[in-house]
Amino acid sequence: MFSTLLLLAAQAAAAPAAPPLAVSAPAPTAAPRWPTREADFSIRDFRFVSGETLADLRIHYTTLGQPHRNARGDIDNAVMVLHGTGGTGKQFLAPQFADELYGPGQPLDIRRYWIILPDGIGHGGSSKPSDGLRMRFPHYDYADMVDAQYRLLSEGLGIRRMRLIMGTSMGCMHGLMWGETHPDFARALMPLACEPVPIAGLNRMWRQLVIDGIKADPAWAGGDYKTQPLQGLRTAQTALFIAGAAPLNLQASYPMRDAASAFAQDRVAKALPLLDANDLIYQVDASRTYDPSAKLAAITAPLVWINSADDFINPRNLDYPVRAVRQMKSARFRLIPETTDTHGHGTHTWAVNWKADLADLLARTERVPE
Repeated sequence: MFSTLLLLAAQAAAAPAAPPLAVSAPAPTAAPRWPTREADFSIRDFRFVSGETLADLRIHYTTLGQPHRNARGDIDNAVMVLHGTGGTGKQFLAPQFADELYGPGQPLDIRRYWIILPDGIGHGGSSKPSDGLRMRFPHYDYADMVDAQYRLLSEGLGIRRMRLIMGTSMGCMHGLMWGETHPDFARALMPLACEPVPIAGLNRMWRQLVIDGIKADPAWAGGDYKTQPLQGLRTAQTALFIAGAAPLNLQASYPMRDAASAFAQDRVAKALPLLDANDLIYQVDASRTYDPSAKLAAITAPLVWINSADDFINPRNLDYPVRAVRQMKSARFRLIPETTDTHGHGTHTWAVNWKADLADLLARTERVPE
């Protein structure tokens, strides 16, 4: 139910079979394989659920493809993909996602669809604590993030209805919230790797320990640090690495002790320079008010929901998804079996595991009235 973020480019190159870190910062910039455009949308005097305001909330986003307009002049091919905690929209340019989906004849062929990849509040190029306000930044939650996404699409991009909204981890949770708060805005929904209940139990416990690990480092200094509190960040990133891991995959990939130790140490070491302590605290805590359970019946858009059996964050033993889809008008749930080729929580980004489900969802909703 937590969120896995973007995969480090170095990790993908060095160890293709390995799972992503549970949280990491944006990958180093490099020439993109896919033709993208980037822009910012500004929302003046944005009011947060907490009552706090920000004079200028910036939402950064990346797009692929071109908008298409129907006979009425409405955009009818827009697809939004929502990232997980600590990630950015650019994580969906990683080969295991993009190369499976965006090419000719693939489910999200960019010659046919306009792909929109926003950075959530507190993430990537969007407004965040590390811009300067630090711990004085408004304490955003998922409702604020969804509201900002809606305003980007409706006010910034002039979209009246989405062809598809999909999301991974935190983006999965946002997708369920979208279905409840804007039930007619998307023709189809595809949430990947989440649960429809409050963040409690072990899920909240390890999040709290991540936050506490950062704050316990004297160098954090109440958020007014001069340099990053590396001991606190190391504690946090270590926990996040474990939460995002895939036991069978890692056992097969690193069956020898020394190689296993070196891999874990290397992943954490490479993540640390890319993290900001205050941003991470806000990102992990933003789920504190999440609870779509009471309004699931409001989700009427056709929905396909995918979790994976080796996901530490969303354990396969929980029966929440099976019970939840019964409350929705047109929902299906599938649990991907655990194998040496699945990637724990990060299976949501390895599209080979679920792209057939996506293709089927798009085909079933092709004739849904606009």
